[in-house]
Amino acid sequence: MDVNKSNNSLWKAGTGAFAILSAVLGYLLFEAKGISKDQNRMIDQRVAEISSARMSLDSIGMQMDAKIAEIKSLGGRVEELEAAKKQLEADVAGLKSAGELSKQQYDGKIAEYISLLNNKDAELNRLRKENGILAEKNRTLTSENTDLSTENVSLKGIKKSLSDSVENVSRKNSELSAKVSRASALQAQEVQVLAISDRGKERDGGTYRASKVSKIKVAFSLMPNPIAKQDEKVIYLRVLDPDGAVLFDTAAGSGSFNIFGKETNYTAKKSIFFQNNNQNVEISYQRGGNSPYRAGNYKVELYSEGYQIGTGGFTVK
Repeated sequence: MDVNKSNNSLWKAGTGAFAILSAVLGYLLFEAKGISKDQNRMIDQRVAEISSARMSLDSIGMQMDAKIAEIKSLGGRVEELEAAKKQLEADVAGLKSAGELSKQQYDGKIAEYISLLNNKDAELNRLRKENGILAEKNRTLTSENTDLSTENVSLKGIKKSLSDSVENVSRKNSELSAKVSRASALQAQEVQVLAISDRGKERDGGTYRASKVSKIKVAFSLMPNPIAKQDEKVIYLRVLDPDGAVLFDTAAGSGSFNIFGKETNYTAKKSIFFQNNNQNVEISYQRGGNSPYRAGNYKVELYSEGYQIGTGGFTVK
């Protein structure tokens, strides 16, 4: 009987304790839910503040980029804006650490950036006005330059016409001088080549035996020329063998002269005083070494004052 009473008392005590514990746990759970709701509201509020600040800073950054580009194009200084842009980028990066700055601090920074942009608007207006004045001056100068260019083109045209006229006159003078020079050149006629044997006997006819040719004499007359100067003339003789090579022997008086702009060998030469009276001229040449003339056809050329004045030839058999 006593045992039953004891068990009944324990059960009542346990039930009471459980009720108290349940009440305490319920209260704690209610308090925790309240704290969690407050924390969520604070987090949501902070996220909204950060998002708003980020949007404002991004917008300001784009405005800064636009102003930097325009000020540069107008020739203004952008150091202050570029420094502010770097600081703004750092502030945007700082938003990732949400606890670093308060909303009031970010609002203050945003206000400073907006104030800077407003100041730069005034500077931009000044630069636009200055550039407008410069643009107008540039248009005026461009117009004046166009007029000068037109005048310059006209002057160049006149200059070219004068230059062409001078060139034409110069060319005609050169052509006339060349014609006069050519017309005043000597002209050899009746060119004959005589063969002289080692005994001094002369033969004519133009064809000779090699054994009878020790020396040759080229004889010709100079036609009268009323525009040729009567002065000292040098006549060059070139004798070409059957292979076209010039007979050349410095010991016999051979050398070189300029003809047609290049140095050319000659066989012999003779200085005369041109008398303009159909005068006769003779030029002799004797090969050294007593070597006989090879069989074949030989050509004779006469030059004076840069022109060929006559030709002839002979045959050796």
